[in-house]
Amino acid sequence: MENKPFIFGVATSGDHFTDREKETERLLLNFRHGVNTVLISPRRWGKTSLVQKACRLAQSDKLKVVYLDIFSCRSDQDFYDAFAAAVLKQTSSKLDEWLENVKLFLSRVSPKISMGTDPMTDFSISLEMAPKSNDVDEILQLPEKIAQRKNCNIVVCIDEFQQIAEFKDSKTFQKRLRTVWQLQKSVSYCLFGSKKHLMNELFEKRSLPFYKFGDAIYLPKIGTSDWVGYICSRFEATGKQISKELAEKICRRVDNHSSYVQQLAWLVWIHTDKNATEQDLEAAYQDIIDQNTPLFEKQTESLTTYQMNFLRAIIDGVHSEFTTREVLQKYKLGSSANVSIVKRALVKKELIEIEKRRVVIPDPVMKVWLQKELGIYGS
Repeated sequence: MENKPFIFGVATSGDHFTDREKETERLLLNFRHGVNTVLISPRRWGKTSLVQKACRLAQSDKLKVVYLDIFSCRSDQDFYDAFAAAVLKQTSSKLDEWLENVKLFLSRVSPKISMGTDPMTDFSISLEMAPKSNDVDEILQLPEKIAQRKNCNIVVCIDEFQQIAEFKDSKTFQKRLRTVWQLQKSVSYCLFGSKKHLMNELFEKRSLPFYKFGDAIYLPKIGTSDWVGYICSRFEATGKQISKELAEKICRRVDNHSSYVQQLAWLVWIHTDKNATEQDLEAAYQDIIDQNTPLFEKQTESLTTYQMNFLRAIIDGVHSEFTTREVLQKYKLGSSANVSIVKRALVKKELIEIEKRRVVIPDPVMKVWLQKELGIYGS
């Protein structure tokens, strides 16, 4: 299989990972100095790729990195199982070593272990404990105990961390995690996720346990100059050419959105014979609209009339002061109280975001699709 010049929809690495030098260095410093990290940005901006790169660079005999994705966890029980399995798997190099760690550090829990075809990597752990049992602290202390036994430090990176907000009695669960984790001396945590509004709430709300848990990194967009160099080099590496001006237009078309830049560049590359042209870009951009239309239709088909009217206002250039009489009447938004309800619902659906007190549609391709659907071409 030929080397694909552009990667999107999955985590990237190697030649497909571009820029993020400052963020990578900051993560590495945090990992190496035991500083807890919270990474926040909209979905598909490259958080997972960034953390995975930092994990690879940080891993050493003296610094072990544990990485787990808790997207499929629907309860605290699921979390404890996934947490214990990841810590045991990724801090042990031999089967008998992690079995010994089970006996040493999970003696009160007595977990059930199921082996797969490859016992070193294919196994699952079921703790079968009551959610309110005091024994869960033994699970949360597992990385600290292993770090002390191995005379090393450990970084635990948890992807899709916002899932814990959906657990039953989530605040109590959060409090338990923070109470145990904040006292650990040899373990630090990197927490990140794809739902920005939930991550913001978890770590910015004063009433919640994880308020100011660690160094908060708000991931910015990758700059145009970095993207242009990357796009041109990927074309050249595959025997094709694209001008810097056209590469810059690719970035502008999708507002430097990481995943979309990769996807649009890939579609332009497909349309290009030898040298990319404006026509190739236009055809590729129509492709990206067409490919995403079924998703956009699904995301908007259940919206209320008020919610669609609110999106119409944004597309028409309204980004604040939605409760003025003029805006309420022009876009048929109902009352001021109704605007607040609509706004919260759209934020939860991740169709809008609040940036510096301005309401925006974060998906640049969806914005263009909505413009065409609603027949509006505003700012």
